[in-house]
Amino acid sequence: MAPATVTTSPATLQRVERAAGELSSGATRRMETAHDWYRALSAEDRSWVGLVAQAGIAAFIAWLREGGDHIPVTADVFGTAPRELTRSITLRQTLDLVRSVVDVVEQDATALAEPGEEQALRESVLRYSREIAFAAAEVYAHAAEARGAWDARLEGLVVDAVLRGEADDSMQSRAAALGWGSTTRVAVIAGSTPPGSSAGVVDGLRRAAERVGVDTLAAVQGRRLVCIIGNVDDAMVAAREVGDQFGEGPVVVGPTVPHLFAAGRSARAALAGHSCAQAWPEAPRPVAADDLLAERVLIGDAPARALMLDRIWHPLSSSGGALLETAASYLETGGGLEGTARLLFVHPNTVRYRLGKIADLTGYQLTDPHDAHTVRIALALGRLSRPGPSAVRYTPAG
Repeated sequence: MAPATVTTSPATLQRVERAAGELSSGATRRMETAHDWYRALSAEDRSWVGLVAQAGIAAFIAWLREGGDHIPVTADVFGTAPRELTRSITLRQTLDLVRSVVDVVEQDATALAEPGEEQALRESVLRYSREIAFAAAEVYAHAAEARGAWDARLEGLVVDAVLRGEADDSMQSRAAALGWGSTTRVAVIAGSTPPGSSAGVVDGLRRAAERVGVDTLAAVQGRRLVCIIGNVDDAMVAAREVGDQFGEGPVVVGPTVPHLFAAGRSARAALAGHSCAQAWPEAPRPVAADDLLAERVLIGDAPARALMLDRIWHPLSSSGGALLETAASYLETGGGLEGTARLLFVHPNTVRYRLGKIADLTGYQLTDPHDAHTVRIALALGRLSRPGPSAVRYTPAG
C-alpha cells in the first residue's frame, strides 16, 4: 500500500523554514548535553556533524514541501560529510543525532505548527526520521563494504610480504592498519584451498580462530591457503581448530616466532613442509613443519638441513662417541637391540639405556619409524658436512 501523502499548510511550512537555523542549533545543544561521545569529538568532526544536522533539516523541509511521497529520502543527506566521518562516528551515534533532531522538532511542534496541525507535524517528523535512519544505515553499509574490500587487499599484501620475507616499513604500516602492530607469538599455517569463494574461506578461518582466541590474517593464493595466527599460546591447538577450513591434503604449521616481522621464518618452514608432506603419508593433520625435517631436506630446504645438524648430529657427535655409534649401529641393524648389542660388544640393556639418552638429547625416538628415518638422514648429512681425511669428493665428469 502506498504511503499517505503528508499534508502541511503553507503557513506551517513557512514557520518551519524560518526556524531551520534555530532547530539545527537546538539539535547541536541537545547533542552536547546528552551524549558524551559528541563532546569527545574533535572540533572538525563536531563541525561536520553540525553540517549533517543542517542538511537533514533542509531535506526535511524539502520533503515536507513536496508532500512527503514525491522526494525519496536518500543517503545524499549525508553527502556534506567526508567518508572518514564514518570511522569517527558509529551508526548508533548517527541515530543519536537523528533522535536529537526529532526531539527538538517535536518539542517545538506546538510553536511551529498552525493551530490544529501540531499532531500532523509530529507525524511528519516521525515518518521522516524513519526514512533518514534507513538512509544512515545505507551510508554505513556502503562504508563497511568499502572498508572490508580495502582491508582484504591490505591483508593480502601483508600475507604476501610475510611469505616473501619482506619485513619493511610498508608492511609494518599495513599491519598496523589491520591491528597487527603489536601482535606477538605468531605462526604460519599452510594448506590447500577448499572449494568455494575465497571470501567465504577467509571468513570461515577467522570465525574458527576466534573460538580459540587468536588473531588471523589469511589469503588464498590459487590452490594454496595461507593463514597467519597471532597471540597464540599453542600453534598446534589453534591449527587443529582451523584445520577443517582447509581443503584436502596436509596442513603444515610453521614454528612460533616472536612477532609478525619474524614470521617469514615460520612461513618458509610451513610452505616447504607443505610442498613435501606427501612424502610422509602417515603424517598427522595438522603436522608441525619441524616434524618434516627429513622430507624438507629431500627437496633441498637449507634451513631444515641446518636444523637437523643442530638438533641431531652436533649433540650426538659431541657426546663422546658412544651415543653416535649406538645410533648408527641401531639403524644399520634394522632396529634390533640384540643385533646392536652384538655389533657393539655390549649388553642389550646398555643399548636400551643409550637409546633413552639419545631420545633425551635429540628429542627423537629411534624406536619410532619416522624418527629413525629422520635421524638416519641427519647422520648422513653430518658425515657429509665433516668428511674424513681419506674421503674422496665426487667431481662431475666434463
